[in-house]
Amino acid sequence: MGYRTSIGTSDTDTIRLLGHDLAGELLGQIGFAELAFWLVAQRRPTRGELRLFEAVLVALTDHGFTPTVIAARLTYTSAPEALQGAIAAGLLGGGSRFLGVTEDAGRFLADTLARTDVVPTDDSGWDALALDTVTEQRDAGAFVPGLGHPVHKSRDPRTPVIFRIADEEGVLGPHLKLFDAIGRVHPQVLNKTLPLNGAGVCGAALADLGFPPAILRGFALLARTAGLLGHLAEEMRQPVGMQIYADVDRNLEYEA
Repeated sequence: MGYRTSIGTSDTDTIRLLGHDLAGELLGQIGFAELAFWLVAQRRPTRGELRLFEAVLVALTDHGFTPTVIAARLTYTSAPEALQGAIAAGLLGGGSRFLGVTEDAGRFLADTLARTDVVPTDDSGWDALALDTVTEQRDAGAFVPGLGHPVHKSRDPRTPVIFRIADEEGVLGPHLKLFDAIGRVHPQVLNKTLPLNGAGVCGAALADLGFPPAILRGFALLARTAGLLGHLAEEMRQPVGMQIYADVDRNLEYEA
């Protein structure tokens, strides 16, 4: 019985990756982001696709002392001999409120487009589709993934940049167009204005790059791994984990 893979293999003298000699053809020839794209998509990105993809990874790398970062720092405080445990702790919190929004938004937009008989060709068509979509979510008592942010109440600074790069590179596709339309029309339905958050626009951009919804959270985790590594390096230089623990412990109100 054999096991098939198109990713990589190795023998005594060589390492093959994606059909190429790793040492002779890839090292020093391609960047890490391009390789990550290639590994998942099984094709090399175009220049414009790569620029947008790299922008998404940078946008998702860090957002300060989020719960996932605190979890990583506290885990390192408890077990400094196991860096992998601290990184894993930070990644395990990638859910519906942090990091997972990238997947949730991409999946929501993809599902909406899959149910659409005719894909709009102008802003008025996208607005009409978005209006129906937001109304359905409101009537179902559900949120629109990627709409709103706990910190950026009026505008997420990442969002317009992702849209601009996608437009400049000619890779602004239907997921981003629908997400943009949701940003325009949702106040009519919700009677309030919320920002399109960065994680959501990254999910839309990744979907436009052709990645299936099920893999999108993986890219958010890939980007955030770099951010967590930075935080853990800082924790080694300037530890705050014990202070966080002590602050919680001192302010704990025990109820019998």
